[in-house]
Amino acid sequence: MLSNLYLNEVDRMLERAKEVTRNGRYTSIEYARYADDLVILVDGYRRWNWLEDAAWRRLVEELAKLDVQLNHDKTRRLDLSQGGAFSFPGFDFRRAKTRRGVWGARYTPRMKARTAILQRLKEVFHRYRSQPIDRVIALINPILRGWVGYFRVGHSSRCFGYVQDWVEKKIRRHLMRAHQRQGFGWTRWSRTWLYEALGLFNGYRVAPRKPKALPAQEVS
Repeated sequence: MLSNLYLNEVDRMLERAKEVTRNGRYTSIEYARYADDLVILVDGYRRWNWLEDAAWRRLVEELAKLDVQLNHDKTRRLDLSQGGAFSFPGFDFRRAKTRRGVWGARYTPRMKARTAILQRLKEVFHRYRSQPIDRVIALINPILRGWVGYFRVGHSSRCFGYVQDWVEKKIRRHLMRAHQRQGFGWTRWSRTWLYEALGLFNGYRVAPRKPKALPAQEVS
């Protein structure tokens, strides 16, 4: 809340920059802020090189007025066209070609975010290793549902697949331990059974991206 109150002036400054450099419906500068995390994006065309320097200077000036210090360890200026990438709450963003062969933004869950969710689940499996499997599933399902709900945008399919496989193996090991057996019970329990009979969370689907609406004059 304090970050939002303090940095409102920064938002206003960046909104003015957007309007000054706007060309119809196209903007040459964009930004996104969450609390005290801020990303400023500048058009990659060479004629806008000056805008990157100008935005940087204005940001430093505005923060100085507010007596706010930049975290220089986390603050970077980079060129996405040269293979650079940046992180913004939980996601890594980079420039990549789409399936249609055009350049676009590719954003995936950070490795740190994946490690954190697996560690949290691991603690549940360890703490309740002697409990019935339905008790364990009742505890991990809300964790998975919330985490997947946050990351279900962008290009999260590969990360989701990794987490899903990891959870399935943990569930199988828990079941086999309850039967005092080794292994994962691949032939004993089918994948479908884990989800339909046990009710294990199975909503690892990336939300489809909605196409942008065209201005009225461009709709034929």
